[in-house]
Amino acid sequence: MSDLLLMENMLLLLKSCTEVYVHGILESSNKKVHDVLKFGLDENIKLQNDLYQKMTECGWYKIQNVNSKQIKDSLKKLKQK
Repeated sequence: MSDLLLMENMLLLLKSCTEVYVHGILESSNKKVHDVLKFGLDENIKLQNDLYQKMTECGWYKIQNVNSKQIKDSLKKLKQK
């Protein structure tokens, strides 16, 4: 398994875990449970960001700036639907 594939899978797993933490926090009725889940969410987000930064450094995530015309064109298309 290549490093790229491994890191992509890790990133997807972290994103999925984020959803689980958020739902758990929203549904928790106990402050202690809420606090533990919130800590887990914060740590998960840090890991996700660290992994994303590493993938960007390796050139596996290309960051593209979008000009204002592209944004306006996209908004225009969305409004037409």
